[in-house]
Amino acid sequence: MASMESLGELLQEELKDIYDAEKQLTKALPKLAKKASASELQEAFEDHLRQTEQHIERLEQVFDQLGMPARGKKCEGMKHLIAEGDEMIADAEDDATRDALMISAAQKVEHYEIASYGTLRTWANLLGKGDIAALLEDTLEEEKETDERLTGIAESFVNQAAAEGEEDEDMRPTRGRKTAATRRATTSASRRPQAADRKRR
Repeated sequence: MASMESLGELLQEELKDIYDAEKQLTKALPKLAKKASASELQEAFEDHLRQTEQHIERLEQVFDQLGMPARGKKCEGMKHLIAEGDEMIADAEDDATRDALMISAAQKVEHYEIASYGTLRTWANLLGKGDIAALLEDTLEEEKETDERLTGIAESFVNQAAAEGEEDEDMRPTRGRKTAATRRATTSASRRPQAADRKRR
């Protein structure tokens, strides 16, 4: 990280960080949309992809106003959030469980962005850069709206569907195959007539 001696320099560095984070999201969101089984969730991811592209355009306006090239620096936080989400989603076999995991992963990303944009807006205001603060505020509000939308989808049906899928999984051993106790009882019952026959003889 470059040496920073002022809030203005810190603002510039963090703008580069969130710019790269948004760029990473433009690659991750189409994959989430493709894997989503619920149409409402797929639509939410597709809509947020379009919003993310607008966020990138706003950041480029900010760079222009600061006289900076629109260039990011690797955002390790976003990189690890995306990697963690991908790993968990890959382990999910049930559609509803996968949808619930994707919402969880996406909301971790949203909370990261909400914290970043909220901080950047505050710094811009402190530095007397009201126009830049307004651009960052617009993006901040859209990130909050996306987070609320994902919460609504999760609470309206996705989480419940995932819970019901778990209950179905718990029931499968008794439906598809005999339990150990059932096998022992069956074996014991099949031996009793043989013992009775020996007594009669």
